[in-house]
Amino acid sequence: MKRLLSLFAFLALVVCAQPIFAADEAAPAAAPVAAQVQAAAAAAAPAAAPETAPAPVPNKGDTAWMIVATLLVVMMAAPGLGLFYGGMVRSKNMLSVLMQTLVIFCLLGVLWAVYGYSLAFTEGNAFIGSLDKLFLKGVTPDTVAATFSKGVVIPEYIYVAFQLTFAAITPALIIGGFAERVKFSAVLAFMVLWFTFSYLPIAHMVWYWAGPDAYTDQAAADAAAATAGFLFQKGALDFAGGTVVHINAGIAALVGAFMVGKRVGYGREAMAPHSLVMTMVGGSLLWVGWFGFNVGSNLEATSTAALAFINTLLATCAATVAWSLVESRLKGKPSMLGAVSGAIAGLVVITPACGFVGPMGSLIMGALAGALCYWGVNGLKRMLGVDDTLDVFGVHCIGGMLGAVLTGVFASPALGGTGVYDYVANKVGDYDMTAQVISQLWGVGTSVVWSAVVSIVAFKLIDLTIGLRVSEEEEREGLDIIAHGESAYHP
Repeated sequence: MKRLLSLFAFLALVVCAQPIFAADEAAPAAAPVAAQVQAAAAAAAPAAAPETAPAPVPNKGDTAWMIVATLLVVMMAAPGLGLFYGGMVRSKNMLSVLMQTLVIFCLLGVLWAVYGYSLAFTEGNAFIGSLDKLFLKGVTPDTVAATFSKGVVIPEYIYVAFQLTFAAITPALIIGGFAERVKFSAVLAFMVLWFTFSYLPIAHMVWYWAGPDAYTDQAAADAAAATAGFLFQKGALDFAGGTVVHINAGIAALVGAFMVGKRVGYGREAMAPHSLVMTMVGGSLLWVGWFGFNVGSNLEATSTAALAFINTLLATCAATVAWSLVESRLKGKPSMLGAVSGAIAGLVVITPACGFVGPMGSLIMGALAGALCYWGVNGLKRMLGVDDTLDVFGVHCIGGMLGAVLTGVFASPALGGTGVYDYVANKVGDYDMTAQVISQLWGVGTSVVWSAVVSIVAFKLIDLTIGLRVSEEEEREGLDIIAHGESAYHP
C-alpha cells in the first residue's frame, strides 16, 4: 500500500509539472524531483504583491537645524532690522521704526497662517496657489514637506514657520524707502496689499514645485514641471530669496520713495543717523541671522548647507572690504555706516546663489556687490533724485539683481559651482551658462515689473483713502510722539 501511495504521489507531481515544462522548453528533461516540487509550488502560489516603500520620516537632525534656522530669521526682524534701520533715522523717529518692523512682522505672520502659506505653496496655476490649505487646513504634526533630496522630508509645521519668517521680514524691509514720514496706519495697509498681491505670487512663481520625489522619469518630470511656478518653469535659480525678497522689496521701496515724496528739509537740513552704534549692532544681528536665512533654505543639514554657510560668510567679508576701499578712495575715509552697508550688500548678493556657487565665486560676487551697491547708494540715488531714506533700493534691489544674474554665471561647474541637479538622471546635468543667465533675467525682470505695478496701485489706493503722509508739523515733531505717544530717549 505504501508503494502504491508513493506511485500516485509521484504521478500527481508529474502531471502538475507539465504546464511548467511546456512553458519552458529549455528545462532539463531529467530534473530532480525537488526542483519539480518547487516549480509546482511556485506556479500554484498567487503572485506576491510588491512591497510598498515606507513613507519617509523626518530626520531629527534636519528638524532641529530648521528650528534653529527659523529662530535666527526671527532674530533678523526683531531686533536686527529694527536696530539697523532705527539707528539710521533721527532720534525722534527711532521708536516708529522699531514699532513698524515689529508689528509688520507679527501682522504678516498671522496672514501667512490664514491664507499666505496656502497661496504660496499649494498647487494652483503658474502664478498663484490655491486655498486648499486656508487656515492651515490639513497641516498636522504628522504631515511633511519635501526637501531637495529624494526621500527626505521635514515636518510641515517647521516648513510653514520657516517660510513665515521670510514672508514677514520681506515687507518690513520696504519701510526704509519712506521712513520718517508715513502714517502708521498707511504703512500697515500697504503691507497687507503688497504681501497679498506681490510677495505671495512671486514666492509661488519662484519656489513652488512638486518636490524631487515626483521626478521618477521624464514623463513624470514633465507633468510635475507643468504644475510648478512660472519662474521655476523658466529655470530661474533663487536659493534663498534674491528675487522673492530683495528685488521684490527694493522696487517697492523705490516706488514708495517716489510716491510719498521727500522728507521735509531733505537736502537742506542735516539728517544724520542718530546712533551708528545701534546700526552696527543691528547689522551684525542681521549677519548672524542671515545664516538661518541662507543655510536654512537648504532645508537639510547637508554638505550643501555647509556650502551655503561658507558662501554667506565669504561674500559678506568681501563686500565689506570692497565698499570700505571704494569709499576710502572716493571720500578719503572709510565710514562705519559704509562698512555695515557693505556687509548687507554682500549678504544680499549671495542670497540667491549661496547653494549654487563655489567659495571663490562668492568672494567675487561679494566684492562686486560692495562696489556696485556703493554706487547705487551714492551715485544712482542722486541721479534718480529720490529720497530713499535708508537706501533699500541701492542695496537690496541693486545687490539682488546683481546676485540673481551672477548666480547664472558662477553656478557653472567650470567655475566651481554646483551646476543644476537633474532629478530624472539623478546627477548634475549639463550646464549651459547662457541659457541659465537668460533664465535669471526672467526672474529679475518679472520681479521688477510685478512688484512695481502692485506697489504703484497699492500706494495710490491708500493715498486716495486714508492718506500716506503725516502733516508737515507732525513730521517735524517726529513720529514717535505723533504715532505712538512715547519717546525713545528722555533727558
